[in-house]
Amino acid sequence: MNDTYAPSARIGHVHLKVADLDRAIQFYADTLGFEVQTRHGNDAAFLSTDGYHHHIGLNTWRSKGSTPAPDHHTGLFHTAILYPSRADLAVAVQRVIDAGFPVMGASDHGVSEAIYFNDPDGNGVELYRDRDAAEWPRHADGSLQMYSRPLALEALLSEAA
Repeated sequence: MNDTYAPSARIGHVHLKVADLDRAIQFYADTLGFEVQTRHGNDAAFLSTDGYHHHIGLNTWRSKGSTPAPDHHTGLFHTAILYPSRADLAVAVQRVIDAGFPVMGASDHGVSEAIYFNDPDGNGVELYRDRDAAEWPRHADGSLQMYSRPLALEALLSEAA
């Protein structure tokens, strides 16, 4: 039995601690295309798509001038940004590569295709697109059969043209 308390709940936004607000805005707005909805001086900014109040919050309240969190410590693994189509994903990935951010990984998960980067503060960022639910791989009992296989990145990027 599933006793889900809030069956329609979902992740609404992510709020990231950054060292340099302008540098973070440049990545999330200029490179990924999110729009700044509001800014609170040099301390915080809220960005989104489609005029929503915010999908991404950026702040320097406790992190101005800081260094990235060390590897192998607890914390946020990555923020995942969902694109509506494979072509939209390809364009976004190409923009990040063109901005000089190296690809950290590219995976086919069966249910989705995902490319991984770090933002300028070392926060993990996943850019992905979901496959249609009818295409998702399933076990004989109907449960999802997710996996991590290498993604043909060049084939994806060819759709950016």
